[in-house]
Amino acid sequence: MKRMKLLYSFVLSSLTALALLVPAAQAEPPFITVASTTSTANSGLFDYILPIFTKKTGIDVRVVAVGTGQAIRIAEKGDADVLFVHHRPSEEKFIAEGFGVKRYDVMVNDFVIVGPKSDPAGIMGGHDAAKALSGIAAKKAVFVSRGDDSGTHKRERSVWKAAGIDPLKASGTWYRESGSGMGATLNTASAMEGYTLADRGTWLSFKNRGALVVQVEGDKRLMNPYGVMLVNPKKYAHVKAEEGNKFINWLISSEGQATIGSFKINGQILFKPNAAK
Repeated sequence: MKRMKLLYSFVLSSLTALALLVPAAQAEPPFITVASTTSTANSGLFDYILPIFTKKTGIDVRVVAVGTGQAIRIAEKGDADVLFVHHRPSEEKFIAEGFGVKRYDVMVNDFVIVGPKSDPAGIMGGHDAAKALSGIAAKKAVFVSRGDDSGTHKRERSVWKAAGIDPLKASGTWYRESGSGMGATLNTASAMEGYTLADRGTWLSFKNRGALVVQVEGDKRLMNPYGVMLVNPKKYAHVKAEEGNKFINWLISSEGQATIGSFKINGQILFKPNAAK
């Protein structure tokens, strides 16, 4: 009889504990996973806009911030609900191959070429990015590439191509590949007093500039549009389509666009909303 009472007490305690756990699990707020770039994270944009979105919708956003190439590969495996990156040809390929539903313009900023104030390549004040890279190569001045298949790295490679130069032939000499994100690459360029290509958002938020200054800007080749797309729920049934679409629709809404446009560092707007286009 005593053993029966003990068993009854144990079962009752277990059921009570389970009853307490179930509401707790149900109370976990909904969330989505967004595969995005280091530029949106390093610039501070996500820290600024995501709490506003979460407060409005109750949906938490968990960001995986990597290079664009890696972000796309994550989304292609179905390991994200939303893809938010900045290399349009890769984004359109992602959609065409059925991994995403539809691409939406969100915002645009630009790239700049930064380098030491001493400017050994003599490119300061230019507006032709290809000409600037030609000058750097001619002087064999140190250039630090991200070398990580990010959107920034892809853009850098396209400008080298426009200049008619294959910098990989000089890899390990004046051309260095960090294999890192934008912040780490800027740190390396600062330490080596070398040149690099950076997105303006990360550059403005970067603190360890050392002797680095903006050398070249304003070239159309340096425009940097961002797109957002839902990972295809028909391909991956576990994709949180409803919550993902709420995030996308908020980003391209008048409220979301105004929030992006109000994000500033030292009084400078980092990203220009362009969903209306």
